[in-house]
Amino acid sequence: MKSRIAKSLTITALAFSLAACSSVSLDDAASGAGRDGASGSGVLDPFNPNSVLATNRSVYFELNSFTVDSQYKDIVGKHASYLAANPKQTIVIEGNTDARGSTEYNLALGQRRADAVRRMMTLTGARDVQIEVISFGKEKPKALGDTDADYAENRRADIVYKRAQ
Repeated sequence: MKSRIAKSLTITALAFSLAACSSVSLDDAASGAGRDGASGSGVLDPFNPNSVLATNRSVYFELNSFTVDSQYKDIVGKHASYLAANPKQTIVIEGNTDARGSTEYNLALGQRRADAVRRMMTLTGARDVQIEVISFGKEKPKALGDTDADYAENRRADIVYKRAQ
């Protein structure tokens, strides 16, 4: 009996000491707000302009590729976690290409890029019904020049959140 009470007291003391070391104030934790727009559950808010999800919405691709590079897996996973925690939230993934290639080729490549991001999201928790994909091919460039840097900026899939009805 005494050992269970001692364990309970030890666990309680440990919990209080960890709470004292928290980087989020208790007022923020109680209201559900945290760093980078995080809610109390640790899920980020894509509608908060300071949130990681609001500032990281593009996945970039190599020339003629639709493979999601490993450097984007973490951010795609965060978007998927947000969708999993918010089942009514929906997004559109917009596939894009650079200006080189035919319209038909670029529309197909943009679609494969958007599908690749969707597939990664559904494998990490999002539901397929939450995600719509569309290809703009070369019709919606971010950069208007014709340098390698401009082309690289346009080879992407953008994650666009819809406001819940």
